[in-house]
Amino acid sequence: MPYDVVDAHLQAWDPETVHYPWMSHDPALLRRTYRVDEVGGALHEHHVDGVVLVQSADNRADSEHLLFQALCSPHVLGVVAWVPLDQPDDAAAQLDHWRTEPVVGVSHHVDREADPQWLLRDAVDDGLALLCERRLVLDVPATTPALLAHVAAVADRHPKLTVVVDHLGAPPLAALRAGDHAAWRTWADALRRVAELPNVVAKLAGLGRAAGPGWTVDDVRPAVDHAVDVFGADRLMAGSDWPTALDAHASWPEVWGGLRATLAGLDAHAVARVLGRTAVEVYGIPPLVAER
Repeated sequence: MPYDVVDAHLQAWDPETVHYPWMSHDPALLRRTYRVDEVGGALHEHHVDGVVLVQSADNRADSEHLLFQALCSPHVLGVVAWVPLDQPDDAAAQLDHWRTEPVVGVSHHVDREADPQWLLRDAVDDGLALLCERRLVLDVPATTPALLAHVAAVADRHPKLTVVVDHLGAPPLAALRAGDHAAWRTWADALRRVAELPNVVAKLAGLGRAAGPGWTVDDVRPAVDHAVDVFGADRLMAGSDWPTALDAHASWPEVWGGLRATLAGLDAHAVARVLGRTAVEVYGIPPLVAER
């Protein structure tokens, strides 16, 4: 029996015990502890079988917190953790320590690195080779066209590595709403180029935040339509980006409901891919019931 609906990008954090460098710059409502059980009931109401937790700080403590959430919650199917990809030996040791944990991928906030070429470093390349060996996915918050080009470069260099573009590469939806079509075309072209690599997948997540306050489904639909056009539903997955998305929404159900509404024009097969089956395949999530 497969999972039919999976929130592929959920987060949880505890600022009392973990350092989140970005938090001082975000809205006050995000500066508190968030745990998976806060949305547990809503997941059931919306027929979401489970979630994948994605790290929100490049440190081990945050990943350990997510793994503890996985231990406490039956909803958590996998964790995209952090390891020091630029220190492959240390990364391997950390992954060995987590060998019995549900780590399905690794992420690094390349968008927060002082070195804009960080993802292309030789040491990082060795770390990416390690992920290939461990059959782990790389999640990348490629928030600029330049970073999308870097994703294309590493995906081309490591054809056996699946690379997931988080937040759809940060489409400039607010700029589009303001009539800036040049910024939109630059992003759209960059996304099209990275989609040409067959081992690149993208997440439909964080779109309301990208569109800005007061967004509507019609405001974010252009990004979804373009993503479907260049990736196809088979290489797209839905994620709520909760709780980060709360500064643009009222609740997890509003986040998820808005995202589902953007898929209204797709057929049932495509919707099923985006809402769960792509995530299950990409992250190697086992079935609910073992096959006999």
